[in-house]
Amino acid sequence: MTSLPGLVTPVADLLRHPGERRHIELSLRATEIDVGDAAVPDGAQLEIEADLESLSDAIVVTATVRAPWRAVCRRCLGPATGELVARFREVYAKPGRELAADDDVFPISADSIDLGPAVHDALALELPLAPLCRDSCAGLCPICGVDRNHARCSCRVDNTDPRWAALDVLRTPPQARFDPGSAAR
Repeated sequence: MTSLPGLVTPVADLLRHPGERRHIELSLRATEIDVGDAAVPDGAQLEIEADLESLSDAIVVTATVRAPWRAVCRRCLGPATGELVARFREVYAKPGRELAADDDVFPISADSIDLGPAVHDALALELPLAPLCRDSCAGLCPICGVDRNHARCSCRVDNTDPRWAALDVLRTPPQARFDPGSAAR
């Protein structure tokens, strides 16, 4: 599990007082997080807002993380950018504690929690798998390769599927398909 440095938060006071809450706001530089062609760039500014709530035997963290992303547009291969807004809710508990039906618990060690793995995972899940520079991106011409966002080309794109070519005969009028003279021969 990958972690982001600088996200270890002390929680000893919360562990001693079940039911208490703490709100934290953090701003730090990220290490690169990438999925496919999309990434949160190395050194990007992360903004984290989190609420920590103490239970009798655990800490529940509810957080929102904002980060910029960059990628290669899937249509025109140009740069694509945007902002991620990732939300997560995770449980942290001391090792050996069993929580009801919850196997995915992050550890509390030395009365501190490391938000890094949860932040990393939340951002990685929000990165676009098929990024676009904009919704109206026209993409590249499949024949000549010109970027149709910036120039027009005179290529004719044939969108017929050769597997269905035998059915093209049905597009012609019935009179042209049937020649009465050919049946009598």
